[in-house]
Amino acid sequence: MRVPFSRVASRTAVDSARSTLAALTVSIGTAGLAAAAARPGLLARIDQHAAAVRDSLDGDRRPLTSAALAGYAEGVRAAAVEHGWVPPAGPVDWDSPEWPLTRLLAVCALARSLDRD
Repeated sequence: MRVPFSRVASRTAVDSARSTLAALTVSIGTAGLAAAAARPGLLARIDQHAAAVRDSLDGDRRPLTSAALAGYAEGVRAAAVEHGWVPPAGPVDWDSPEWPLTRLLAVCALARSLDRD
């Protein structure tokens, strides 16, 4: 059976986006979202960041996708690193996480919501 190249390329892009989001979830999402469940202030910040991400991606007009979220996360990370941010190598102080970390955590929360749909 022959599969059109466009379908293979599309599937590869979706797999790549899902892989990016899975890696982000493993690196910060799981611990950060668990911390947010115990810290209402952190949860509120994540919700605010998630709303901003959704607005940025036109989430009110079209459904969010793994590809859009993965691209957004990669852009945030690249811009933050370019401005001197260093991703955490050890435990994170979830009482006052840095802006890029909170923004990326919001992407994890949005990605999690895609899995539920």
